[in-house]
Amino acid sequence: MLFARSSLILSISAVALALSACTSPMPSAPRQPLPRPAEPPQAPAQPATPATSTAPATPQAQTPAPPAAVRFVPSSFAALPGWERDDLRAAWPAFMSSCSVLGKRAEWKEPCGVARQVNGNDEKGIRLFFESFFEPQQVIAPDGADTGLVTGYYEPLLRGARKKGGPYQTPLYKVPDDLLTVELAGVYPELKGMRLRGRLQGKKVVPYSTRAEIERASFTGKELLWVDDTVEAFFLQVQGSGRVQLTDTQETVRVAYADQNGYPYKSIGRYLVDKGELTLDQASAQGIKAWIAGHPTRQSELFNANPSYVFFKEEKLPDPKVGPKGALGVPLTPQRSVAIDAAQLPLGAPVFLSTTQANSDIPLQRLVMAQDTGGAIRGAIRVDYFFGFGTEAAENAGRMKQRGSVWVLMPKQVPPAARAAPVARRAG
Repeated sequence: MLFARSSLILSISAVALALSACTSPMPSAPRQPLPRPAEPPQAPAQPATPATSTAPATPQAQTPAPPAAVRFVPSSFAALPGWERDDLRAAWPAFMSSCSVLGKRAEWKEPCGVARQVNGNDEKGIRLFFESFFEPQQVIAPDGADTGLVTGYYEPLLRGARKKGGPYQTPLYKVPDDLLTVELAGVYPELKGMRLRGRLQGKKVVPYSTRAEIERASFTGKELLWVDDTVEAFFLQVQGSGRVQLTDTQETVRVAYADQNGYPYKSIGRYLVDKGELTLDQASAQGIKAWIAGHPTRQSELFNANPSYVFFKEEKLPDPKVGPKGALGVPLTPQRSVAIDAAQLPLGAPVFLSTTQANSDIPLQRLVMAQDTGGAIRGAIRVDYFFGFGTEAAENAGRMKQRGSVWVLMPKQVPPAARAAPVARRAG
């Protein structure tokens, strides 16, 4: 299954509907602070129990029960499957990266301060640190489930050039000049973290162009780079960032997420499944690419089923071993960084993940850091596992679709609701 790593957006049409009744109070943001999840539809009101008198009872609407919330159940390190076997030294650099952000907050100041005194090569010392300063809390979804979906993503490599020519005919675009981004919190504080994207048409803000419209339009002068494969260019947008090996200048650069057109990501894998072209088991990255190769005339149809479009910016690649930055603002660590729903879990926190390796029953149980978000990563137990860069990472990420359980490691005496401030979602 493919997932966009797009920024947190609110469509113009949705906002227009919300604002249409000017005298009505603005509805609360659809993304609530942890631990309150998005509200499910409320059950219709039921009449009250009839009175015992012979007079007819007047039906009274009952107050709907509050929506179920994600629960955090205190646990122990002894209860974490595979905790004692995980080499925590591999997770330590990722944790210290999280501390570079979280350590500025009161509830994280002590553990992150102590962490700076821990020897990153001392596995026993690292284990003692976590067991002394943190408490595992198992995540239970609002429906009572203790498992959820675990998928994967990676940093792809494309071949390209700075100038159009030869096989390099597919552009990667910069952010267009006419793309507007409106921070809604400036008008409605309860919409903190929500953004509106569009363009001006006269004096009105209207929705920006869809993927299909962008592909048909002229964006001359906004080409960042040119690549040789339209399929890989689409998958680059799904991953949110990647690298391009430039054959004309003999350099490799990183292309990072810069913005997107304001439309929510729609899975092309789901599109093919709904059309009866693939089964759910076949709708991996590899299966979708094979389908495209067998149906080249339907490639545009498939890609345009996803109206979301990502714009990029170029970044230097001084150290190929360092991953792209996630939503927390720190570089991702291969196989130790994950994307989560930051409305449900605290961004930046250590998370113990118990799942299985891609397309297998082999246990994958390790400490990871919740350092990223994604446009399709929604739910309390919903994890996107960063495999890193390279062919093997791409292969594993494309096939990763497992069940897994999650424990959040919170500083002792700190409730799970003490989460990071809302951040805009990014691609990556």
